[in-house]
Amino acid sequence: MTRAAPDSRADYRHFLAITTRWIDNDVYRHVNNVVYYSWFDTVVNQYLVERGVLDIEESPVIGLVVETQCHYFSPIAFPDTVHAGLRVAKLGTSSVRYEIGIFRNAEMQAAAQGHFVHVYVDRASNRPTPLPAALRAVLEALVR
Repeated sequence: MTRAAPDSRADYRHFLAITTRWIDNDVYRHVNNVVYYSWFDTVVNQYLVERGVLDIEESPVIGLVVETQCHYFSPIAFPDTVHAGLRVAKLGTSSVRYEIGIFRNAEMQAAAQGHFVHVYVDRASNRPTPLPAALRAVLEALVR
């Protein structure tokens, strides 16, 4: 298997700054791997909420994670600031592949990068449904 190479900041369309917390560090004095997935969720959902296409309590269509992966390249530790880069690699009828780059402080190469695949479903039936037009338009701005 070929190891992924770290992306650069220029590879991403949108960024969100996230402050690390003391509790994020593990006994090895770096941010624990599970925290990275929290950052993935945060950058994706913050983007959607800010653009008015996700109401966490009321949206009739919601995204469910069906696949995720992360490659780690260099450590991050409190009190670093993380810049989570976001792009869309694939926009399907009812699914989206979000790709996220995690950048430490002002570094230009990703400390980690990965993806989420969300399948969008009807909240009531939990069955896949086509992306609403407003959501599709917001996501198209992130397509690389």
